[in-house]
Amino acid sequence: MYKLFIKRAFDFLFAFCLLMMLSPIFIVVFLLLSFANNGKAFFVQKRPGKNEKIFEIIKFKSMNDKKDENGELLSDEDRITPVGQFVRKTSLDEIPQLLNVLKGDMSLIGPRPLLVSYLPLYNEEQGRRHEIKPGITGWAQVNGRNAISWDKKFEYDVWYVDNCSFLLDVKIFWMTFLKVVKRDDISSSTNATMETFTGN
Repeated sequence: MYKLFIKRAFDFLFAFCLLMMLSPIFIVVFLLLSFANNGKAFFVQKRPGKNEKIFEIIKFKSMNDKKDENGELLSDEDRITPVGQFVRKTSLDEIPQLLNVLKGDMSLIGPRPLLVSYLPLYNEEQGRRHEIKPGITGWAQVNGRNAISWDKKFEYDVWYVDNCSFLLDVKIFWMTFLKVVKRDDISSSTNATMETFTGN
């Protein structure tokens, strides 16, 4: 009952309230990133949602579009702007996803939506992460985020699919708040962002 009906009602209500509360911060970050990224404050990318339905995720743009002499994008470390680095470390880059929650593409809590190119790389068990809507934060994020392996991350995602409940979502929401305050697990052990998933 909660997973099918009540969760969506809570998602819409809390996303709307959070967006209203954070609107002053939203505007300030938008202006700072617009200046830092030549007018491009948002990052929009196609991601798979529930049942692998494709939608466009919205985030604040923490990296610029600088390329090397061959026209290839520079590494994540070289493209993160000072403002973008702050926005990423404080998780402010996630705020625009509240719009995705209001639209119904995402939930507040759920497996993080990853790249469309990863879809054919999942094994059957890992693919179960798409049985529910993706979330802004989730069980994997509060248990290591970018600091854990892909296998462990997918294990946490599928566990959440099987154990989703109101009390678990409240627990994840609170743990997320503590993670944001402490700025834990923003980067992996070898990269500024999580390494690319290359399959099993």
